[in-house]
Amino acid sequence: MAKTAARAKVKTVPAKKAVAKKPVKKVAVKAARGPTPAEKQRFTLYGNAASGPSYTAALGLALCRHPFSYIHINLRDGGHKQPDYLVKNRFGQVPALRDGQLICVQSAAILLHLSETLDKFNSKNPLERQRIREWLFWQWDKLALPIFRLRARVRGFRQFGDEIRIMYDTEAKAALAVLEQELGKNDWVVGKKPTVADIGIYGVLRYAAEGNVDLSHYPHVIAWKKKFEDLPGFATPEELLPLESRLI
Repeated sequence: MAKTAARAKVKTVPAKKAVAKKPVKKVAVKAARGPTPAEKQRFTLYGNAASGPSYTAALGLALCRHPFSYIHINLRDGGHKQPDYLVKNRFGQVPALRDGQLICVQSAAILLHLSETLDKFNSKNPLERQRIREWLFWQWDKLALPIFRLRARVRGFRQFGDEIRIMYDTEAKAALAVLEQELGKNDWVVGKKPTVADIGIYGVLRYAAEGNVDLSHYPHVIAWKKKFEDLPGFATPEELLPLESRLI
């Protein structure tokens, strides 16, 4: 019997092959660790809250992001002249930094020790390393002396007349002019990144206002100072130098 109607052709569509998904690679995220017991025990800083050099050393440790214990030395009671402290610092001054069995004194020398042993805020370039040392020595000779003397006069730690005050003020301005000229050419004191030369100089300029030394005439110094204060790990003297010992 003839078919009265043709069967409709059905177009078959092949089924899509399942696409195998690539396994998701899990990336292990390393959690930020706290300081190890050895790191906690490594550094002990002996200093005083009113001491600019103590702040310089503490600031170096803070910017290197290394924990440290702090021992307050009472200068008014002569703690820096006691035999047990003179064993640590033969000069009878603060700060002193214990690094394991080694005791370092003089804040500029402490900064150089930190930069070399922690490999931070230094330079691989031999010429830049030499420039860092030169700036640290210049800073204590030309910048720190007049600013700290003027600050000590305001705080009542030193007494001298206006003639000496004017002399120190003139010396501070001359040093700031040198620094202003250098920072007009470079972002940092040495090279293209901050070094311990910057830390040492900032540790002095932090106290310029306390000595009535006006920085407003040195725009490059002011810009550098603000940029320095934005560095990770930066902290103020009040944050780093308590009025009592602090152990970790």
